[in-house]
Amino acid sequence: MLLQDFILHEKMAHFNRERIPERVVHAKGSGAFGTLKVTNDITKYTKAKIFSQIGNSCRIFLRFSTVGGEKGSSDAERDPRGFAIKFYTEDGNWDLVGNNTPVFFVKDPKKFSDFIHTQKRDPRTNLKSATMMWDFWSLNPESLHQVMILMSDRGTPLDYRHMDGFGSHTYSMINKDNERVWVKFHFKTQQGIKNLTGPQASQMHSVDMDHAQRDLVEALDRQEFPKWTMKIQVMTEVQAKTFRWNPFDLTKIWPHAEFPLIEVGEIELNQLPRNYFAQVEQAAFAPSNLIDGIGFSPDKMLQGRILSYADAQRYRLGINYEQIPVNQCPFMVNNYHRDGAMRIDDNGNDDPNYYPNSFGDVLPDPSYKEPAWELDSNVADWFDRNAGEGNNDHYTQPGDLYRKVLSAEDRHNLVNNIVGSMSGITGPKRLQIINLQLCHFFRADIQLGMAIAKGLGIDVEQAMAQRH
Repeated sequence: MLLQDFILHEKMAHFNRERIPERVVHAKGSGAFGTLKVTNDITKYTKAKIFSQIGNSCRIFLRFSTVGGEKGSSDAERDPRGFAIKFYTEDGNWDLVGNNTPVFFVKDPKKFSDFIHTQKRDPRTNLKSATMMWDFWSLNPESLHQVMILMSDRGTPLDYRHMDGFGSHTYSMINKDNERVWVKFHFKTQQGIKNLTGPQASQMHSVDMDHAQRDLVEALDRQEFPKWTMKIQVMTEVQAKTFRWNPFDLTKIWPHAEFPLIEVGEIELNQLPRNYFAQVEQAAFAPSNLIDGIGFSPDKMLQGRILSYADAQRYRLGINYEQIPVNQCPFMVNNYHRDGAMRIDDNGNDDPNYYPNSFGDVLPDPSYKEPAWELDSNVADWFDRNAGEGNNDHYTQPGDLYRKVLSAEDRHNLVNNIVGSMSGITGPKRLQIINLQLCHFFRADIQLGMAIAKGLGIDVEQAMAQRH
């Protein structure tokens, strides 16, 4: 064995560097390629070329994931599921980064990292902590809607094929006349919704940690291609001004009875990645990647993610991550970006690397300009994000979910799952956290609050007396 064995050194040096930082959230995931096919005319809402006529299609990449766990965690965790789609359109790549739920735990991006910390590991014990989770939720009543979805059987989908997807955020669409509407994106599974109960999910942990990945691989290997119907909800700017809730609040839904689902198209997954690392682990999504005819909104969480998602990928994959084939636009891309780690193309050859210049023809296209936003106020000031009409009602929609959406079996399982999770709260603040969270459940629905209190062995009258 000699130092001159450079093959050994090369192999071990590469082996020592095989891992890249896993995603802080959505670390464990599965993905597949497929197609979007447009099935309905929505040109009155958007000038996006992909939706310009029925029958248009484009290639897509869809990545599913759990949210809070590490890369080696179980696919059966009680957790939202990521549902991120990259549309490779002739106008550029469009990333729609969503979940399998229409709402989220917080509506203020300043709270996002704090929330995620409560889903990770306690800094002292390095263990998952029910105390951290419920302490945060009890102090943030805006989380109640998503908490109830998470604690229902929807929090443990059977697999990725048998669940819906949502863009979750409010986006905008702009038509050829520069008229803007607000939209929400929905993807309704054509396989039917199937969930695991709490005990079934616990059992799955010990049976197969990768059951959702396995299911997706085996389904595509059988050429049993999963499909979802793509739909939108549309709200006009006039309707948004009078809607009883803030239409840009990520913790709220738009009722379907008032804003019915409009079919857009169909997505199908029909091709497995040939290499998981290259095409799933290195896949990068950012809601800042939009196309002409699709725009942003005043959704605060969306505004925060516009910056943070792309920044996370720059850290994880490097400044030139969009040159990685799975992230690369298959059509021509023109910009003045140059240099940086892992630059793998011709780096712009001898073209100018500055703008404006007298030599190149890469110019801004003014036709892509969005219409101006009319602001409701000319004052920029600190404000209470939870104050104001339509902003501080955190209980009506969770109550409706419990009474009108969930079946009797769903309600029974929801209570059992909440009781099981809250039973893990420990420490000197245990009763304080439990009682504060119980107040939120009671405000949503009295019967829900009573059932959870009973399951936790809490004497409601005594707890209320202590509180007052």
